[in-house]
Amino acid sequence: MTTLYDGFDIESFEAGKGLWHARIRRADLSPLAIDGVLFPTMEVGFAWPDPDAAIADAKHHIDRFRRHADDIDE
Repeated sequence: MTTLYDGFDIESFEAGKGLWHARIRRADLSPLAIDGVLFPTMEVGFAWPDPDAAIADAKHHIDRFRRHADDIDE
C-alpha cells in the first residue's frame, strides 16, 4: 500500500505476520537529508498492527522532520 503525503511516498509493508512498518521516500526520488546525511529511503516506526497505523506514524515523522527543518531555517 503506497500513500502520497506532502511530497513523500509512504509505503506500508508487512515485516512479519501482523507487524506493519512504513518506508518513506521523497516523491521526486531525491535522497532524504537528515543532519547532512543522505538516505535514499527511510524506514520508520514500530511494528504496527495494521498498514493504516504504520502510515499514520510515517506522516507524524514527516511532520516532525518539517518542523525541525523550519526551526533550523529560523
